[in-house]
Amino acid sequence: MTGFKLKEDKYETENKSIRFPVPLIEKIENFIEGKATNFSSFVIQACEYALDNMEDDNMEKSNNNNK
Repeated sequence: MTGFKLKEDKYETENKSIRFPVPLIEKIENFIEGKATNFSSFVIQACEYALDNMEDDNMEKSNNNNK
């Protein structure tokens, strides 16, 4: 996965319940094992990364439509 780097940022948080497929939980837990992060931090960073890249994709599509 290019460009995705784990950070140790701390944020003000709010509790949300979300259901993950068990195989996805296992993949995430295996990936973060031995790294300086936890499950919640990984999910937050992965969501931020996905949103940032979707915004870029949407901007590119919008720019291409305006040509």
